[in-house]
Amino acid sequence: MSRSRLLPLFSTLAIALLLTISPARADEAQEISRMLKQGQADKAMERANSFLAAHPKDAQVRFLKGLILTEQNKNAEAIKVFSGLTDDYPELPEPYNNLAVLYAAQGQYEKAKTALEMAINTHPSYATAHENLGDIYAKMASQAYDKALQLDKSNSNAQAKLALIKDIFAKPALRQPVKAALVASAPAVTPAAAKPAAPATPPAVPAAAAAKPAAPAAKPAAEPAKVIESAKPVATEKPAAETSKGDSNEVVLAAVYAWAKAWSSKNVSGYLKSYAPDLVLAKGESRANWEKTRKERIGKPKSISVTIASPEVKIIDATHAKVAFKQVYRSSGLNSETGKTLLMVKSNGKWLIHEERIGR
Repeated sequence: MSRSRLLPLFSTLAIALLLTISPARADEAQEISRMLKQGQADKAMERANSFLAAHPKDAQVRFLKGLILTEQNKNAEAIKVFSGLTDDYPELPEPYNNLAVLYAAQGQYEKAKTALEMAINTHPSYATAHENLGDIYAKMASQAYDKALQLDKSNSNAQAKLALIKDIFAKPALRQPVKAALVASAPAVTPAAAKPAAPATPPAVPAAAAAKPAAPAAKPAAEPAKVIESAKPVATEKPAAETSKGDSNEVVLAAVYAWAKAWSSKNVSGYLKSYAPDLVLAKGESRANWEKTRKERIGKPKSISVTIASPEVKIIDATHAKVAFKQVYRSSGLNSETGKTLLMVKSNGKWLIHEERIGR
């Protein structure tokens, strides 16, 4: 995707986001973004770090920091920043999308696929993630066809399919990949909203091409996302799950997606923190024994992918909800699809799993 195609889109996005955040923070984010745009990545990083020292939970500037690190080719650090955003703001699809681009650039296509599935679970209408996921599948298919040809060079079917994939990614519309810094920007999401703000849908990065480093641009940091809205109110910095009028379905679902994300990334600590202290366990089982078993089951497979499909949320009251869905589990040793129901309870402003049942 050419950089020129990104310019109008990100300019429009910046104006829309400026209307939803406090003037002081908008000015700070604008200044950091301006520095990055002008190639002053080091100064932009200094300013971002200074701001985050006073406002460590600000999603907007944390997202910008991830963009700066990506522009500096510090992909491992950028991954940590975007991953942290997915932990704190699992309802935002853009950090997942940028994680996928960074993983794809490292050739970690399974991780990229999982991140994009999380983005789509969070916002099914997020077109960028759908397109990037298609690119990931194409790249994985390309690798499989290459392997098939290594084993049987006369396999004409594999040759034809591989040629088709290469032809798709050779078209002008999918030219040089744009770095993850230019892939997406966080939307304006407020915790009390009945529905999440429509996510930005900037052009997707061809994941197949992302495995190769992009050629250096003539101008550094061409048009990064200028202003990214914080996922929670700037003045109070309350957790996104806290609202004065009762939580929406999206807030409850965000907790479920965060649980699935922690499971998929084998983040045992994050996974266990998704459960309430008074979790309902099988008769006679202790919490310590249950946690020990879960740690072993999560640690054993080399890779895990957990997808939430067709979720249905029922808000029972201000502190209780029920979420039913199809759980699609994939690991190096087991693939399964089962119905599951989670009984959720709100404790200290966070939605936690109180009981886990098989079946919908």
